[in-house]
Parts: sequence; structure tokens; C-alpha cells
Amino acid sequence: MSLKLTILGCHSATPRSFANPTAQFLEINDRGFLIDCGEGTQTQLRKYKIKFSQIKHIFISHLHGDHIYGLIGLISSFGLLSRQTDLHIFAPKELEELINIQLSITKSWVSFPIIFHPLTSKNSELIFEDKKVEVHTIPLKHRIYTNGFLFKEKARDRKLNMKAVKEHPQIEVCDYHKIKKGHDFVSPEGEIIPNCDLTYDPPKILQYAFCSDTAYSKKIIPLIREVDLLYHESTFLEDNKTLAKLTKHATALEAASIAKEAGVKRLLLGHYSSRYKNEELFLQEACSVFTPVELSEQGKVFQVENQA
Repeated sequence: MSLKLTILGCHSATPRSFANPTAQFLEINDRGFLIDCGEGTQTQLRKYKIKFSQIKHIFISHLHGDHIYGLIGLISSFGLLSRQTDLHIFAPKELEELINIQLSITKSWVSFPIIFHPLTSKNSELIFEDKKVEVHTIPLKHRIYTNGFLFKEKARDRKLNMKAVKEHPQIEVCDYHKIKKGHDFVSPEGEIIPNCDLTYDPPKILQYAFCSDTAYSKKIIPLIREVDLLYHESTFLEDNKTLAKLTKHATALEAASIAKEAGVKRLLLGHYSSRYKNEELFLQEACSVFTPVELSEQGKVFQVENQA
């Protein structure tokens, strides 16, 4: 079990020759998810060799341009490539109208179903679930309706301790399923063999929390507690804290304070303002209150391995 995050873009506002706006590709428990889709995202996917066919679910945090202006281009390319697979988009409800208008006016034709999942709630909710992964919203504090996303593996079955199992001849193969699900074994004579004597703990589940864009808000802490990797926007440094508050963004120090109080394992900064020429300053500021901290960088891959 592992978690792999590829940064496609990590800067705020306008794209530059060396800096793309927000987009990430997450691989968790054999699932792939595109998170936000700033301008140039499809080019970045090509550049970093992420296959278009891997993208079946897209999660959009909010409708500011540096998080969505690459989406219509990506959808159009899917159409030109004769995609047939369903595309699920989880986003603020207005995005469906915007995409349909763009497709209609440009007379773009798509050969695949686009299934919109409109987000409207200001409370955290489960928005995606299959046998391996679930995704919850993280309500954020920004100038428009915005969500972060918590990606969480589902717990796996317990592992059989076959040496211990074979010490009990009354346990048959047909009993294994219930034992792996955590049930004690009860023999025909009524003897109870505790599950902990027959199994090992399953691997620890991995969790990734994406929080961009947002002002400093302690309300998210219960939702991201002890995640393995937290991406938290850090548009500004403390020298522009007043501007951060005005625009409802966060500083690197504030992101680190959230990470510390939530007890996360690892903090990833991003969404840097172009006014700063030295991104190492973000790292220095955050590390004054929390470690470990890393800087997002387009093309960089962050991986979490389950050591359990």
C-alpha cells in the first residue's frame, strides 16, 4: 500500500514559463484522482507521463480561474481522442453550467458521459466511495465557496496467522472470511478463540488532505487530524499577513500551525504568490513551528509507503 502525489502545478494566480497554477495527480490504493485543473494541466500530464486514461475522477476545490481554466481543454482533448469512459467531476454546482456553455459555444463534441457531482454543502460530507477509497470534503474559508478534499484508504481485512490457525483443527477454510473480518471463532462446542489470537493487524490506512485555497481556520483540524500528508496553501509569508487576511489566503507560518495542532505526519506547502522570488523562505518560516515540511514543485513526486 502506498500513496503517490505528483505536483503538476503549485503557484497562484497567473501561469508563468516556469510556474503552473494548481493541479495535482494522486494515486492511492490503486486509484487515480486529478485534483484541480489550472491552465496547462493537460500539457503537464503529458510532460510527467500520466496517462489520460488514468483520469476517471476530477475534484475541483473552487471556481477561481487558476484552479479550473485547464479543465475545458482537457475535456476537449478527451473528446478528440475518442474517449468512451465516463468522467466524474466533483465540483461546486455552477461548474456544470460553465462547462456545458463552453462545449456548446465552441461546438465541441464529446463521445463520453460527463457526470457532474455538484457540491453545495458547507459541512464535511462523503462524496465518493468504492471498495478501496473514500473521499470527504473539507470546507474551507475563502472568498467563494471552496472545499478541500480528504482522500482515505479503506481498512483492509486482518491477516490470518496461519501458524495459530492450524493449531485449531476445528477451524475450516470456510471460517477464514469471518475471521479476517475481525470475528472471534466459536467452535461447535461453544469454545471461543479470540480473533487477536488468530490474526495480525492489517496495514495502517493512508490519508492525504488537500487544502487550497483558504484563510487560516482551525475548523479544519478535526477533519485532517494525523493524516500522512497535508497539502496546505501558503500564498504569503508573515510579512504580508494583512494581505493574506484580506484575500482569505494563508501564510506559511499559519499552514505550519495547522499542521502542528492537527498532528499530521508531513506538511506540503504550495500556491506561492509570484511576489516572492525565493521559495525557500516559505520552508524556513514553516519549519520554525513544525517539521517535516516540504515545498511543492511542479514535476516533483511525494510518496508515502505504509510501513505496517
